[in-house]
Amino acid sequence: MPTLILVRHGRSTANTAGVLAGRTPGVLLDATGRDQAQRTADRLAPVPLAAVVASPLERTRQTAQAILARQHATSPAVLVPEPGLLECDYGDWQNRPLAELAAEPLWKTVTAHPTQAVFPGGESLPDMQARAVAAVRAHDARIGEEHGGAAVWAAVSHGDIIKAVVADAYGMPFDNFQRVHADPASVTVISYTDAGPHVLCVNTTAGDLSWLAAAGSQGGSQDGAQVGGGKGH
Repeated sequence: MPTLILVRHGRSTANTAGVLAGRTPGVLLDATGRDQAQRTADRLAPVPLAAVVASPLERTRQTAQAILARQHATSPAVLVPEPGLLECDYGDWQNRPLAELAAEPLWKTVTAHPTQAVFPGGESLPDMQARAVAAVRAHDARIGEEHGGAAVWAAVSHGDIIKAVVADAYGMPFDNFQRVHADPASVTVISYTDAGPHVLCVNTTAGDLSWLAAAGSQGGSQDGAQVGGGKGH
């Protein structure tokens, strides 16, 4: 099966302002975020990507375009917008300061019991996870059919979306998904094998990723769990 690279967008103007941007239009990468996106693009440059899928919001598209610009394939991947990877619909919480939201009674539910969290005028966190996981798995299956099991592809999305997809891959109870971290422009790698998902790395912001090209050429992690830890890449 293919190998999935999850990338969070670089730091945004809303991140530096301490605002919960949600789906607010016009939120772009700040100068640091553009640098972060470029460094991630440099890390991924040695890895031929069969596809790049992204949330339609500006900050994710900026990050995805930086990644695409560093690809050297003779038939480069194109950017595919995916609504299933959109930021959570925070409803009435959108575009409000995080410090203000932390005083809301719902905040404790969001952080400690997300299975029960429904944003006023927005979606529930379990619904967010369900549509994000469905989108990722559908693209993974499509890419496997079109490009084969050796394909490596990237999905550029948002912090809570990536955390939710990782929680699903781990088989983690969703009430614990806030324990996962996804920093700006971080890289997380998952292989959806016949034996189940294998999380290869989470929240990396530096280091060589050329091993992913070799992993892809071998068709991903097809053999199930590596008892004893395996020999590594």
